[in-house]
Amino acid sequence: MENPDFKAISELLSHPGTIVVITHTNPDGDALGSSLALAKYLQKKNHQVTVIVPDPFPEFLSWMPGSSEVVVSRQEKDRAKTAILNADIVIAADFNNLSRVNDAGHLVKQSSAIKVLIDHHLYPTDEFDLKISTPGTSSTSELVYDFIQSGGDATLLDKEMAECLYAGIITDTGSLSYSCNYEKTYIIIAHLIRLGVDGEHIHRLIYDTYSENRLRLLGYSISDQLVVLPEYHTAYIVLSAEDLARFDYQIGDTEDVVNYALSIKDINLAALFMERDGIVKISFRSKGHFSVDKFARNHFEGGGHSNASGANCCTPLTDTVEQFRKLLPDYQSQLKSVY
Repeated sequence: MENPDFKAISELLSHPGTIVVITHTNPDGDALGSSLALAKYLQKKNHQVTVIVPDPFPEFLSWMPGSSEVVVSRQEKDRAKTAILNADIVIAADFNNLSRVNDAGHLVKQSSAIKVLIDHHLYPTDEFDLKISTPGTSSTSELVYDFIQSGGDATLLDKEMAECLYAGIITDTGSLSYSCNYEKTYIIIAHLIRLGVDGEHIHRLIYDTYSENRLRLLGYSISDQLVVLPEYHTAYIVLSAEDLARFDYQIGDTEDVVNYALSIKDINLAALFMERDGIVKISFRSKGHFSVDKFARNHFEGGGHSNASGANCCTPLTDTVEQFRKLLPDYQSQLKSVY
């Protein structure tokens, strides 16, 4: 774990400038929430700020204040390129490797901007000039809250920023069910509620807006595509491009599907294999001390958190799943007892 460089970054941001806040592909609640809250904070400090995401975010996050102003680089390439190359500072939020932002990563490397990282994933690369990197923190949204507090700017926090940060913390901890066994996280949640956050309302906006197709895809995933391997304490779900087309897949429709496989008694490793955009996207989840970050890094060139990670594979779907299954005997003893 690296020591957070709050002071140096605060000094860097002490004078108004042009800033890009960029987050990772397939942005989730923490990616978008932390970016939007940080952007509004910086705007209050008189910076000109552009928030960039590589591709569209799920519809159930579109209620977030400021989301309508986000630049989707896949759809607005020229606008994103101009913003990145003209920025004084680029802040990478909720990812630790510029490869996580696709083509925009090359632009960030080309940019003369000072590059800052605010993230909670393991093993950040050396592509950044300044870093706040604390893998033990629940979410990047919690880190943004810490950063604002550390600069003595707690009074700049408002309801809209609090809603974005709350959504980021809640989604990245599974509604406070993992990666949040720290008193501080709950103290922050309490402060956000004092700022006007309605937790029940935000929960409904995020989790109670399923389309009929999304719900049917979830049912199909569990009833038809779930494979359980009790001898390896493992379960996985496979969704082909045809499966997704059958249920008119929209971005975000498979959010949390992998967690249903992990919820089975005595299952300690779960995976979702999804064929989309010509590649196989894998989500790994685990319980206890079995690290899916190491598993993804060692075998699929992926990574993430100890109990939640992912990877993208260019091999065919069936071959990717077969590779996964062949690995399991080597981990049988580790998966038997993870606590």
